[in-house]
Amino acid sequence: MDRDSEKHDVERLPYTEYVRKMMNPEKIFSKPEPLKGIRVVEIGTLVLGPMLPTYLAEFGAEVIKVELPGIGDTMRSLTPFAKFYKNLALGFEASNNSKYHISINLKTPEGKELMYKLVRKADVLVENFRPGTTDKWGLGYRQLSEINPRLVYISMSGFGQWGPFTVRPSYDAVAQATSGLMEATGFKEAMPLKVGDWIGDYYGALIGAFAVMVGLYYRQKSGKGQYIDLSQAENLVRNMDWTWLYVHLTGKNRERTGNRDVAVVPSDIVRVKDGYVAIAAFREDEFRGLCEAMHRHDLYERYADIEERQKPENQEEIYAAMHEWAKNKTVSEIEEIAGKHGFAAAKVMSAKDQYEDEHWNERKAVWKYEDMVWGELAEVAPVPKLSESPGRIKWTARPLGFDNEYVFVKLLGMSIDELKELYRKGIIGKYTKEIPRTCPPDDWDRKSGLFFPEVRVDE
Repeated sequence: MDRDSEKHDVERLPYTEYVRKMMNPEKIFSKPEPLKGIRVVEIGTLVLGPMLPTYLAEFGAEVIKVELPGIGDTMRSLTPFAKFYKNLALGFEASNNSKYHISINLKTPEGKELMYKLVRKADVLVENFRPGTTDKWGLGYRQLSEINPRLVYISMSGFGQWGPFTVRPSYDAVAQATSGLMEATGFKEAMPLKVGDWIGDYYGALIGAFAVMVGLYYRQKSGKGQYIDLSQAENLVRNMDWTWLYVHLTGKNRERTGNRDVAVVPSDIVRVKDGYVAIAAFREDEFRGLCEAMHRHDLYERYADIEERQKPENQEEIYAAMHEWAKNKTVSEIEEIAGKHGFAAAKVMSAKDQYEDEHWNERKAVWKYEDMVWGELAEVAPVPKLSESPGRIKWTARPLGFDNEYVFVKLLGMSIDELKELYRKGIIGKYTKEIPRTCPPDDWDRKSGLFFPEVRVDE
């Protein structure tokens, strides 16, 4: 069957089948990468800085991660519970897939010269050190833009590159605290609550990736690169929906409401016999369905109008009825009833639930694959899903300096002897303990014994 006939047959399918065929996860690697040809140099650490290039790498950008010799990125040893060998912790794996890993001592003149050579061939540079650090090293925007005026350079920090808070150190919890997110999270009578994951890091990196794409688009039109200042805390401030306007109009602070949504009523987490379920019924037909399921037609008759449901005293009556109705049912019973009556309900899933869930596995949201170095692994898949140029995970994070040979010899054109001299002087480094030799034989240069993956190389 030719391609046009196949496309015609797909377009005649029912909608969900049409989208399933178009997005087929099994065909991801046969489709082009939209950011292929974009080279990113990263000198990031922990999560905020490294995650931005990972988002770009998953859609085809060539990312070269530069770490200091020795322990490398601090995140390599920070994550609790489990590690892949001594140089790869779980948190590092989660935010560093599909990159090339090299190690340079950036505090030495020779190390700076290597960085300058990389920057001349780069489109983007990402850093998230304390404000002013890379400038002090001679690797700030004002130095590197002289070397490469087309460079898009992004500095990521807790509070931005200027302002009263600039000198403060920041971690995800600090960003949540100063943004107002923590104050708005949790139950009314309890202390403010930190969101369970590193939302400041991951959301900040996502907005940073968007900013880089805007910078690249501007460069395409103007021929000029530019500098981007991204604040981790400021990103979370931007994420605080209607909070600022509410304060402006009422003069009141936004109160914590626990698991309830003050705008979408009812929307809450209920305890059932075998776990917890999220229930929401905002539209009138959804609320009617919930009331029918609870055999509480009186609630629908009185509170069908959303403005009536949003009144505090009416909310209490609705939620009391919903919790009482749900407590003697199971998760599966609630989900089945919701499907029958047309309101939203879903089990509060654990990570293990997600890992085993049919829906997330079918969509390849749980990305299970064979890594060329570490063997069988599972990670969170790239999102969003694109039909013609989808994202992909090519490999997981690698040991410190694993790709030195590819970058310095094949990309920068150095000789093997020059490379050995850099190792001898400690200008570059590599972690060599406990690294399995499972890479495809064709990727190893038999004469030198060095690793040369099949990737883009400048002519």
